[in-house]
Amino acid sequence: MSPRLRPRTDIAFPFRTDRRGRTAHAGHTEHVHDLIEQLLFTSPGERVMRPDFGCGLLDLVFAPNSPELVSTLELSVQASLQRWLGDLVDVVALDIDNADAVVRVHLSYVVRATGAAREDVFVGRAAG
Repeated sequence: MSPRLRPRTDIAFPFRTDRRGRTAHAGHTEHVHDLIEQLLFTSPGERVMRPDFGCGLLDLVFAPNSPELVSTLELSVQASLQRWLGDLVDVVALDIDNADAVVRVHLSYVVRATGAAREDVFVGRAAG
């Protein structure tokens, strides 16, 4: 297979090795899923070279739940997805649940490079 015809692969997240002991890879659609997960559950200030990267959703798992908080979170997450991953995905629908020290993000999106429509649930739990 020529190099131009090979499917694109990226490093898998979280970083791990495959069964051969090499760096594990993921296809483009899986890689985009991994990037979304990183963005959602990284707190701003956590990355040294990109201090404004992330949504910080895990910081809010113990916050009192209210319609206002959920609306604010959805707008904030939508803005972060557009800023950091807007060249990779088009967000179709976004819904956030915050209950029992667990944040669930229900996200419908289209991967721009392939046109693949995805519906994923990203789950983050408070450290404990």
